[in-house]
Amino acid sequence: MAETADDLSTPLGQNTARAKRRFRLPFTAMQALAVPLGLFLATFAGFAIFNSNPFGGEPIVRIALPQQSPGEKATSTSSSEPTAKSAPKQAASGSQQTVTMIDGSSGARHEVPIGPDDGSDKAEAASTFPSMMTGIDRRLLEKSRYGMIPVAADGLKPFTVYAAEADRARAAKMPVVAVVVGGLGVGAAKTTDAIMKLPSAVTLAFTPYGSDPGKLAERARAERHEILLQIPMEPFDYPDNDPGPQTLLTTLSPEQNLDRMYWHLSRFQGYVGIANFMGGRFVAADAVMQPIIREAAKRGLGYFDDGSSPRSVAASVAASQAMPFAKADVSIDTVPTAVEIDRALANLETLAKDHGTAIGVASALPISIERIGAWSKALESHGIMLVPLTTAMLKSKSS
Repeated sequence: MAETADDLSTPLGQNTARAKRRFRLPFTAMQALAVPLGLFLATFAGFAIFNSNPFGGEPIVRIALPQQSPGEKATSTSSSEPTAKSAPKQAASGSQQTVTMIDGSSGARHEVPIGPDDGSDKAEAASTFPSMMTGIDRRLLEKSRYGMIPVAADGLKPFTVYAAEADRARAAKMPVVAVVVGGLGVGAAKTTDAIMKLPSAVTLAFTPYGSDPGKLAERARAERHEILLQIPMEPFDYPDNDPGPQTLLTTLSPEQNLDRMYWHLSRFQGYVGIANFMGGRFVAADAVMQPIIREAAKRGLGYFDDGSSPRSVAASVAASQAMPFAKADVSIDTVPTAVEIDRALANLETLAKDHGTAIGVASALPISIERIGAWSKALESHGIMLVPLTTAMLKSKSS
C-alpha cells in the first residue's frame, strides 16, 4: 500500500485519524451576491438608455380625481405634468361645476366654481383655468398637455388685450423710454419689491421658475404692470451655465423645443409676449429660432430681445412674421453701482431724444430698483415719457 505524506509524518506507534476534507462551494459568498447585483444594474442601465421619456427628472404633481358614478364620463389628467391642473367634479347637465385646484408646491386644495360646459373644446379648455386669475380672457386660452397656454382667437391677441394702459396719443408726440426689469418670479421678496417700488409703466419680465410664478405675475398685473414671459435658451457655455429645466437647445428637434416652449407658456398667463432668458447660442441660430418665433407670432405674442447677443437673429425672424418686436438699447445695470446705473439711464434719455424711442433692460437688484425709481420721478421734467414696452414697440413700428 502506498504511503502518504501524513503517514510518514505520524509519530511511530500512534494511529491518528485522518482529517476529513471540508466541502467547498464552487463560488464565494461575494460572488453569489454579485450575480443579482449585476442583473439589477443591467436592468437599470437598460431602462435609462432605452426609455424615451424626455422629461425624466422633471418635477411632477399627482392629481386626486373625485369618484364618479358608473354612468358618468371620466375626465382624466396626466400625472406626469409639471404643473398642477384641475380635476372637474361632475355635476348634473346645465348646473354649475366645481374645480378642485391642487397647488403643486404646497399641496393645498382650492374649490373653484365654474360655469357649465357647452361641449366645445374651447369651453372645456377655459373651464380648467383657475378663475382666481383675474383679468384673463378665457377666449385667449388653449389647452395643452401642461395646462393652459395663450392663443389668438376671435380677432384678439394677448399682445393687445394684456397691454398696459398708456396715453399713446401723447407718446406719439414726444420722446419715450421703456424699461424692462427681468429675472422675476424666483424670490418672492425681490419680485414684490420690483412690483411695488417701480412705476407701473415699467414692464416686468418673469422667468417660468419659482414655486408660484402665477401668483406673483397676477399681483404685478394688479399693480398695472405689463408683464413678459422669459424663456430659457441655450447659452454658449451650456451646460456649465444652465438656465434651468426645459431650456431650449440647439441640439433638439423643432418639435422637442416647441414642446418645451409649451411647458414655459403654461406656467402663468396674462403676458404680452416672450423674451429670451440668456440664450447667446440659441438666438444666433436661425434654424432653431424660426419655429419658436413663428409659434409665438401665431399665438398673438410679441418678442423682446434683451440685447445681450449681438448675433441674435430675432429681429429679422420676427419681421418675417410681422410680429411686434423690440430690442434693448441699453443694459442699465451691467455695472451694478449707483454711479454707473445713473450714467446708463442718462444715456437712455439721450437715445430717446435722438431717435424718439429708447428701451433699457435691468435686473431686479435692490440698487437697480432704487435708482430706476428715483430717475423716473424726474423724467417728465426732461421732456421724456416713461411708457410700457408695448407702447414703445408700436411707436417704433409706426415711425
